[in-house]
Amino acid sequence: MQVGELPYKDKNVYIITRAFRPNKGKIVFYSGNLTELIHNLKIQNQKNILCEGGAEIVNELLRKDLIDELIISIIPILVGKGIRLFDENRPEQKLKLISVKTFETGLIQLHYKRFNQDKLQ
Repeated sequence: MQVGELPYKDKNVYIITRAFRPNKGKIVFYSGNLTELIHNLKIQNQKNILCEGGAEIVNELLRKDLIDELIISIIPILVGKGIRLFDENRPEQKLKLISVKTFETGLIQLHYKRFNQDKLQ
């Protein structure tokens, strides 16, 4: 997918990168501290922050306790090698299954919310 082809044209999009790149319209290339970015977006009253991406970013957000919901897509392809989606260096987090979507391609999406530990929901 090319930068001009992002599916969220009406939203601000932050692309997490290690290399500096100039911003392009509503697309911000961000190479700073991920926790600070999430904190700043929440201060700006961003209601939902969607993170689509790889295991490295997901694991950092899980370690920092910054994910409230997960939508996990299971693609029916077995691979021999790759980066684990969930690494071992994160706290245990209990999840509640909200919904399951199946697609003709065999893809399955599992939507989970974190249990609210304070309310024990």
